[in-house]
Amino acid sequence: MTDLIIIGSGPGGYKAAEHAAKHGMQVTIVEREHAGGTCLNCGCIPTKTLCRTAEVMETIREAEVFGISAQEPTLDFKKAMERKDAVVAQLRSGVEMLMQMPGITMVRGEASLVDAHTVAIDGKERIEAKNIIIATGSKSKMLPIPGMELDGVLDSTALLNLTEKPESLAIIGAGVIGMEIASVMNSFGVKVSVVEFLKECLPVLDSDIAKRLRQNIAKKGVDFFMQSACKEIREKDGLLEVVFERKGKEESIVAEKVLVATGRAPQTDGLNLEAVGVETGRGGIVVDENFKTNINSIYAIGDVNGKCMLAHAATMQGIDVVNRILRENGTLTTDCPPIRHDIMPSAIFTRPEAAAVGLTEEQAKEMMSGKPSMPPWKAFDDSRKALGDPTESFPQSCGKPLVRKAMYRANGKALAMNETEGLLKVICDGDGRILGCHVYGAHAADIAQEMCALMNQGARLADVAAIIHIHPTLGEMVWDAAM
Repeated sequence: MTDLIIIGSGPGGYKAAEHAAKHGMQVTIVEREHAGGTCLNCGCIPTKTLCRTAEVMETIREAEVFGISAQEPTLDFKKAMERKDAVVAQLRSGVEMLMQMPGITMVRGEASLVDAHTVAIDGKERIEAKNIIIATGSKSKMLPIPGMELDGVLDSTALLNLTEKPESLAIIGAGVIGMEIASVMNSFGVKVSVVEFLKECLPVLDSDIAKRLRQNIAKKGVDFFMQSACKEIREKDGLLEVVFERKGKEESIVAEKVLVATGRAPQTDGLNLEAVGVETGRGGIVVDENFKTNINSIYAIGDVNGKCMLAHAATMQGIDVVNRILRENGTLTTDCPPIRHDIMPSAIFTRPEAAAVGLTEEQAKEMMSGKPSMPPWKAFDDSRKALGDPTESFPQSCGKPLVRKAMYRANGKALAMNETEGLLKVICDGDGRILGCHVYGAHAADIAQEMCALMNQGARLADVAAIIHIHPTLGEMVWDAAM
């Protein structure tokens, strides 16, 4: 018997285990593959390692701007991939060591639910606990079209395990994975084409920001086919042909490899959810606002619940669940501020990178029109009240949002860095309360993170204008926008 069973050792699982153990709980964490989950092994970390390689290559290409003579860089693809593997191995080893701390028992094997308090390992060994957290992450979602089974049609995991650089790559999907890989492979000298069903790339971003970012990447040689529905992948002269329909006409592109980057699906295989009665839906395991399933003792965090497929979302959801369990047990007596799950920052590590937190300008306009089709303001108001914000609930109809912009080309540090391509947008309500921030340009993620911190405290533009920012920094653009 243990206090807590966690299924999955990704960012949600291993951080929850560490947090629980630090507060005196006995935790058993079950992992069927590698410690660290998708993010560490075949997602965030390997991708960002290759993003850094691409960034170094681009910096060398721009050396003459800084008065430095340098030859065109030559990529050793094998060494770049070996470095990626070494970074992953080092971090994985760190997670494995963390799972050896007092209070944590790590078990290797496939976990399946037996009942509300029992988990079977490989169908044999059984472990019981008062509470169970499912943190099994997600898997690649492939298109239901002919040709998915062909050699050379890859998901993101397979692409990150390539041993030879392809001469050409067709990417289906212009979301985060598709755009990051497009940017990296373009820097590596690969001919890249992107086919996207939607009108614009990166729907998480403000459309103004997304459009500018796509246009900038297109200038570097990436071909984009927007509003295009893929119909089939077939072999052609030893290559792969991606067939799609655009504006009522059939078109196609040919490439050596095809990356299917059309999103991810919750990983629930083998969990035996049906037998226990855990409710599932199209988005994954159904949970309430506390990440609890319909079974009182079972929680689901991270990608598997479909609420927000980001590693840091999984981490904070796991910590939130452990805190709730500790409060129920009477063992958490310190004052823990509520976690603002409604304010979720994200970043896309293209070149230049992009980042976002909060509402887009389009979403803010919809909310302020009094005819919202989505409910972010309920979560915003609930969290704001929990923080003790004395202001009244956001009015359902109050005109148009206040939008402030700052350009990278007007920033001294950006000019000194030769990183003048970029835009910052801050979206506010009529009183100047910050609703969102969307950025593309150098260090966009760092800028969005500052705005995330301010939004968590209910800040307004006037508050930002009163905060002294270091000169010269890219962060001054936040102050410029507020002023």
